Amino acid sequence: MVQTYYEAINWNSIEDAIDKATWEKLTEQFWLDTRIPLSNDLDDWRGLNTAEKTVVNHVFGGLTLLDTLQSQDGIDQLRRDIRTPQELAVFNNIQFMESVHAKSYSSIFSTLCTSEEITEIFTWTNHNEYLQRKAEIVNSIYQTGTPLEKKVASVFLETFLFYSGFYTPLYYLGNNKLANVAEIIKLIIRDESVHGTYIGYKFQLGFNELDAAAQSQFKDWLYNLLYDLYDNEEKYTAALYDQVGWTEDVKTFLRYNANKALMNLGQDPLFPDTADDVNPIVMNGLSTGTANHDFFSQVGNGYLLGHVAAMKTSDYEIGRQK
Repeated sequence: MVQTYYEAINWNSIEDAIDKATWEKLTEQFWLDTRIPLSNDLDDWRGLNTAEKTVVNHVFGGLTLLDTLQSQDGIDQLRRDIRTPQELAVFNNIQFMESVHAKSYSSIFSTLCTSEEITEIFTWTNHNEYLQRKAEIVNSIYQTGTPLEKKVASVFLETFLFYSGFYTPLYYLGNNKLANVAEIIKLIIRDESVHGTYIGYKFQLGFNELDAAAQSQFKDWLYNLLYDLYDNEEKYTAALYDQVGWTEDVKTFLRYNANKALMNLGQDPLFPDTADDVNPIVMNGLSTGTANHDFFSQVGNGYLLGHVAAMKTSDYEIGRQK
């Protein structure tokens, strides 16, 4: 018998059922920005004042940068520490969809903005002090951290740091504006929900293998990182939202999602904020379902696949088999 040089992936021999369940969920949720009729939002866009347009543009510029970081560096680093071959396949899917997310914002820009405005957006994005600091903190962990530290950075990015930007389109959706722009954001949120819970689950597998002393030391590092990120995020939020008066509401939303990130990692919540404290208009928009679609063409404001619900945190309970 010839000695094995390279092994084929065998999806009929599954070591971790969560890998298969996540692959199926992500492929069911597949979407592309080109099928969302963004031009239908032009009338709403023209009705926004200058400050509101600036907030929307800069929010989406910041989200573009974070999705670029996640697609180009973050997932690539996570792929190096896999437990199973199926896990690598899941990360391949996640990495591609992060690229789809990053491109989606450019589709929004090209629909709503002039070329001069697009140039301004990316100039602001590439030089904003707090946005660049956020990227630096996360990417330094991706490049030099341990496998567990990288997973923490990824979950904090996807379940916490994105949400200072997600607040804006969800707020407008709740006020019956920019519905198609919000449709893209809801599709992105649906993806990130799965990404965050899956990576958090993989973190918990490794964390639970540590002894008590190592776990305690790691938790100190984890919460210190969250404090650093939240301190920077407060400043970033103020820089974005002071001009429209939303800063305190967005901070509440951030704290709520920071707790969700900690829960994905199997850790205790840090902040007192709950869903009841978040602006109810935004919480209603946070539902991961998408808008009604045309049953004949299966497009319109959403996909037929848009009715696939995001995986629940309980789906990732360690030891639970499907």
